[in-house]
Amino acid sequence: MVRRVLGWSFVAEFVPLYPFYALLFADTGLDDGQISALLALWSATAVLAEVPCGALADRWSRRGALVLAGVLQAAAYAVWLVAPGFPGFAGGLVVWGVGGALVSGAFEALLHDGLAAAGADGQFGRVYGWVNAVDLLVQVPTALVAAALFAAGGYAAVGWASIGTCLAGSVLAASFPEAPRGTDDDADDDGSGWWGTLRSGAAEAAGRPVVRAAVLLVVLLGGVDAVEEYFPLLARDWGVPDPLNPLAVLGIPVAGAAGAALGGRAASWPPRAVAAALGTAGVALVAASLVAVPAGLAAVAAGYALYRLVLVVAETRLQEAITGPARATVTSVAGVGVELAALAVFASYAVGGLALLAAAVLVLAAELPRLIRSGTGT
Repeated sequence: MVRRVLGWSFVAEFVPLYPFYALLFADTGLDDGQISALLALWSATAVLAEVPCGALADRWSRRGALVLAGVLQAAAYAVWLVAPGFPGFAGGLVVWGVGGALVSGAFEALLHDGLAAAGADGQFGRVYGWVNAVDLLVQVPTALVAAALFAAGGYAAVGWASIGTCLAGSVLAASFPEAPRGTDDDADDDGSGWWGTLRSGAAEAAGRPVVRAAVLLVVLLGGVDAVEEYFPLLARDWGVPDPLNPLAVLGIPVAGAAGAALGGRAASWPPRAVAAALGTAGVALVAASLVAVPAGLAAVAAGYALYRLVLVVAETRLQEAITGPARATVTSVAGVGVELAALAVFASYAVGGLALLAAAVLVLAAELPRLIRSGTGT
């Protein structure tokens, strides 16, 4: 199962449009405020769809949710290509937002329960860290292919190639084994079905202190990852020419992959060590924002590596805390919080750029030991 999941992660994230879509928005005539509004709409869609999609995955099929997600993402890009402009971009992001909501809870639940069925439930953090590393490392060949496609055929070539890779990811997801799992008997008895699953997951997320604390930890850390949407714009603002933009930011996902791959081991670190890693990430981002030159991307990469390590720790603690049958739903509750936190990141970036976000990371690092201790019940 692990090799199949890693292969799917590679294909699903091998989307040449990723390094270019923020630039596509800008080159179509949108300003920074409109781009931030689009990204906020994307997150708002996920907020509305996240928990319902998680409950759908628990009641229907987590594998099926992943298949449908790839189809919706491909459809979103088709809308962009057919109707470029603010309305078309907005419509595509709504469709993509629903697809993303289908993935977030379903994937982690499918992976956790699949490992548990194979007698390897204690390996979730290690494997999940590898998946995160693949998701980031794939950006290297993606950037190279994206640059070649853009040079050959502009945004149209990049977009249609991305549609193909999204559909290929759906085909691979259809081959995943799906472990048998328990059902919510109360929901079945009263005929509430999907609605009962949704309530069960929300109740576990909010009602069990250990799960609630783990959800909060994921929410606060996960929202910070919205900064990756601005990496191409940072490179442009700091003097990197557009044709070199995808290559200039390659070091950021590579460093992030290294951090994520170590996240499984870091799950056993004491809370203060995890907090120190996040604090160091904040300092690196502050330094990058002060120099504001292409070389500052190296500091962004270092900070991002440490941040991704800490994020894997948080995600692992959440999956370890969940015990009920609505695992995808509980994970999706955390996903809602992440999207709300992402809205705050978009707003703060629009107001204060990278410097303000770095300051928020330092504040979070100071609070991290208390949050981790709460999440372990100590």
